[in-house]
Amino acid sequence: MMPLNYAILKYFTKHGSSSVYEVMESLKKDYKNFKSFNKNSIINALMTAEANGLIEEVNSDLDENGNLVLYYEANKESKDIINSFIKD
Repeated sequence: MMPLNYAILKYFTKHGSSSVYEVMESLKKDYKNFKSFNKNSIINALMTAEANGLIEEVNSDLDENGNLVLYYEANKESKDIINSFIKD
């Protein structure tokens, strides 16, 4: 099994615009027992990936509690970079 941060990046090579909630739901089966599998850690990983140019913020919304939800996606060039470094 690959490290959680790698799995998060690989997620964006196969899915479109997604929020932290969608990423967590998709990875929950394999990573739910990881200590760092929590909303704050995954938001941190998403923000780091964005700062490194691997994903980009494409939308924002408010959830049912009025909290800001950011949506990210990887463009084709970013997907190619991720796939060249992280193999399936």
